[in-house]
Amino acid sequence: MSALFNFQSLLLVILLLICTSAYVHSFFPGIMDRNKDGVTGIFWKCARIGERLSPYISICCLLMAGFILMPSRAS
Repeated sequence: MSALFNFQSLLLVILLLICTSAYVHSFFPGIMDRNKDGVTGIFWKCARIGERLSPYISICCLLMAGFILMPSRAS
């Protein structure tokens, strides 16, 4: 199933995009700051979200890890 149709997978992809963009921005800030417009601007915006909301993003990552690791009881 595609990540677009499964809400949990969509949230996981968004969290991974935010975390990866913030991590890459910490090593290569010049490259990401140059590309603020266009399609590559999405990565710059995700890096800003990851930097400014890092406590909330880390809590969301921990919650998502808990949901993934805990088996669902519904059958």
